Amino acid sequence: MDMILSQGFWQLQLKGYNVIHQLSLPIDRQQSSIDQRSGLASTTQITFDDDTSASLVNCTSSYHLTLFQLGLSIFYVFLFKLTHGESDLCISSINANRYRSELVNVIGMFVSTLPYRVQLDSHLSLDEVSQCVQEKCLSILEHSHYPLQYILADSHLTRSNVSFLETMFNFITISKDVNHLCLDGINLEPVSLEESYEMTKFDFSLTLVYNPSLDDNQLSCFFYLFTCSV
Repeated sequence: MDMILSQGFWQLQLKGYNVIHQLSLPIDRQQSSIDQRSGLASTTQITFDDDTSASLVNCTSSYHLTLFQLGLSIFYVFLFKLTHGESDLCISSINANRYRSELVNVIGMFVSTLPYRVQLDSHLSLDEVSQCVQEKCLSILEHSHYPLQYILADSHLTRSNVSFLETMFNFITISKDVNHLCLDGINLEPVSLEESYEMTKFDFSLTLVYNPSLDDNQLSCFFYLFTCSV
């Protein structure tokens, strides 16, 4: 595992990017400093109908994409529109970080947060954006073992002054076996917890949830926007 090569990759990824620049989101509230945040969020959920869900799944097959790559592409285009044409977009996303085969079935938390930067052109089609994002994702995958704290330290940055850590894309696939978990003869069942309020660690985030166990391969998305501290 070549850490020097990965170090160079991540330095090149962030080269020339204004890391303290906040996305020009059309929000109706003032952002607070990190140590003053309430953690509360305003949430919007959209559940796609059967036809839309099927179209998105079929699109991934037609263009040889993953649902993560397609969802991330759509999120970039959405941010491009939302910010009135900001073309140099860097956000964060979650990586499984099980980069060695022996880690795949190990119980534990391995996930890492990594920056995903793309530079869009208003003349690009969604197909072209998706291909660009796919190439970006594949290149990041080769260097996903390089820790975020190293990426920041190499550029003399800290979590408190990096804006891309405040915009998050997350993709969740609900396992078909989630209702049939067994460890050493003990059957495990999922428990639904009702929350009286929504929480978020980020200024703005999109979570795309895919449930292939349903007949319609249901897709849902959740938008989270920070709520000011009181």
